[in-house]
Amino acid sequence: MNIEQFREYCLSKKGVSEDFPFDETSLCFRVMGKIFAITDTEDLPLFFNLKCDPERAADLRERHPGIKPGWHMNKKHWNSVVPDEDVPEDLIYELIDHSYDLIAKSLKKSDREKLSMM
Repeated sequence: MNIEQFREYCLSKKGVSEDFPFDETSLCFRVMGKIFAITDTEDLPLFFNLKCDPERAADLRERHPGIKPGWHMNKKHWNSVVPDEDVPEDLIYELIDHSYDLIAKSLKKSDREKLSMM
């Protein structure tokens, strides 16, 4: 997966926007204003920070060298995923969905209702 595929997939989800809130290269994807994915448009190797259930995050890190504790994030709840390492592309899509779902479920009720009507 490259950065263009990552961006297109994130933006294909309901209620998603993108911005650069920290600097000119840190691209964030938000569902109803809350971040669920971050990548840097210039860092190599390419990696994505994705939110993850803590138990699942630990298991994924043990099984895949390309999944590490989230860089500059809460290490318990975020993973950094390096697509060029041993992480299968279908797993990356699944982890993007998982991150999106975790954030969407945590939205306040009014935002969850707006999201469901999109």
